Amino acid sequence: MTGFQIQQVQHVQLAIPVGGEERARDYWVRVLGFDEVPKPPLLAARGGCWFRGTQVEMHMGIEEPFVPARKAHPAILVLGLDALAEHLSQTGAQVRWSAEVPGTRRFHTDDPFGNRLEFIEAPAP
Repeated sequence: MTGFQIQQVQHVQLAIPVGGEERARDYWVRVLGFDEVPKPPLLAARGGCWFRGTQVEMHMGIEEPFVPARKAHPAILVLGLDALAEHLSQTGAQVRWSAEVPGTRRFHTDDPFGNRLEFIEAPAP
C-alpha cells in the first residue's frame, strides 16, 4: 500500500443541456426522491444543479454542445429494486433488465436527457 486508501464515490456528474435544470429537478427530486442541495455561488453561476440521495450525490453540469452518455453511466444501489422499476415504468421510463452479471439483479434506464443510468439491487441491511 502507498499510504492511502480509496473509500467511496462522493458524487457523480452527468451532463445536461443548457436550460435543463427544471427537467433534472423534476426527475431527481419528484421521480427518484433525491433532495436538491445548493451549489456554491461560484459554481451556481455556471448553471446545473446538485441532488443528494441517502448515500450518493448526483451533480448535473451544463455541457454545450450536449451529448448524452449512452454507454458511460453511474450504477446506483437500491433497496426495493422491483418497486423502483415499477415506479419508473409508471412515469413512462423504459426499464431494461439485464442478466449479464451473474448473481446481480439490475436494470438500465435513461434520465430525461438520454443519459444511461444503472440501478442494482442492494443487499438487505
